[in-house]
Amino acid sequence: MPTVDHALEIMHATPADVGEAAPLFDAYRQFYHKPPDLEAARRFLFARLSKGESVLFLARHDGRLVGFVQLYPVFSSVALMRQWILNDLYVVPEARKLGVGRALTERARELAEATRANCLTLETAAENLPAQRLYESLGWKQEQEFFRYYLPL
Repeated sequence: MPTVDHALEIMHATPADVGEAAPLFDAYRQFYHKPPDLEAARRFLFARLSKGESVLFLARHDGRLVGFVQLYPVFSSVALMRQWILNDLYVVPEARKLGVGRALTERARELAEATRANCLTLETAAENLPAQRLYESLGWKQEQEFFRYYLPL
């Protein structure tokens, strides 16, 4: 298993960090074939963080912002417990072999444990095999029991 680079720092973002984080968030959206919109990305992140609707962790390598993970809290009525959705994970292409995604995912797990959640959940594109390999190497299991549905509005 690769070790985390000592030049890698994971920090809990605040609304004051949105200006720096927004270009990465916009690049993440473009990865999922959305058109660039830096201002909309900035507004979205600022609203989530300032309202306490999400938790954002940023990764710096040698002082440069290279990735982020964003999580949203939810609750399970069946389990009677908090859960977290790991909704967004992004690492800039030039930093993808440095352990950044692994470190961010592990930081998400630490948050879930610290808040006494019973699980983390995530979705990833069926063709995103590198992400799937990362998640499985960290002990994540692919859901087999439930189907996911959505209603487009």
